[in-house]
Amino acid sequence: MAASRLAVALSLLCCLFLLCPFSSASEITLPSDSHKVSLTLYYESLCPYSANFIINYLVKLFEDDLLSIVDLRLVPWGNAKLKGNDTFACQHGPGECLLNTIEACAIDAWPQLNDHFPFIYCVETLVYERKYLEWESCYGKLGLDSKPISDCYSNGLGLKLELQYAAETNALEPPHTYVPWVVVDGQPLYEDYENYISYVCKAYKGAAVPKPCSGLSFNRIYGEKLIHPVCYKEIPAPTLLSRTISSVISWIWKMATSM
Repeated sequence: MAASRLAVALSLLCCLFLLCPFSSASEITLPSDSHKVSLTLYYESLCPYSANFIINYLVKLFEDDLLSIVDLRLVPWGNAKLKGNDTFACQHGPGECLLNTIEACAIDAWPQLNDHFPFIYCVETLVYERKYLEWESCYGKLGLDSKPISDCYSNGLGLKLELQYAAETNALEPPHTYVPWVVVDGQPLYEDYENYISYVCKAYKGAAVPKPCSGLSFNRIYGEKLIHPVCYKEIPAPTLLSRTISSVISWIWKMATSM
C-alpha cells in the first residue's frame, strides 16, 4: 500500500513539473547581471541516489526564480569505467550505459535546459519508481520526437558524447569518489549535496537575489555536515574498527569450531 501511494505521489509530482515549470523558456526570468553560479551534477542514470536528487532536490531550481542565478550542467557518466577501444562498462550494467548515453543525446539534441531537463526528469522518475525499462514512454508524455535521440544513439554521436563526459569526469580535481557529485563554482559539496541551494546562495554575488536566498542562514555550510547516501565509485576500504571486529568474530568462530 505504501509503495502504491508513493508511486501515485511521484506520478503527480512528475505531471506538475512536466506541465508547469518547463512549459516555456520565456517564463524563466533572466538575471540582470552576469553573476550566475556554476552548478554541475556528475551522476549516473541508474544510481537511485542520483535519481532521488534529480527529482526531489534539483527540480527545486525551477521554483521561485532560483534558475535565474544558476548555470546548471548535467554530466551523465558517473562511475562508469573506460575499457579501451572506445568501450566502457557502467556500474549498474548495460542498461545504465544505455540510459547514460540516451540522456547525453537528449542534452545534445535539446541544448536548452528547459528542453532537456524535463526528459531527464521523466526518465529518472521512472528509475526512482524502478520502472526504467519504460523510459521510452517519456517521449509521448512530453510530446517529443524520438528521432533525434535514436539517431544520436545509433550513429555514434552518443558514444562520442559519453567519451567527452568520461574525460571531464575523470579530470575532476579533487577526483570524484561517488555520485551524485555536485560541484558549485568548482567546489565539490561532497555528502552535503542535498544542501546545494545554500551553497548556491552563498556563492551568488549579484544584486538580484531570488526569494529562497533572502535571509537564508548559511551556518550549516560551516557546521556539521549531513551524511546523504551515495553510489561509491569503489567500495570503501574497511575501517580499523571493522577489521578488528571481523578478526575477533573470526577468532571466536575458530575457537567454537575447534571444541
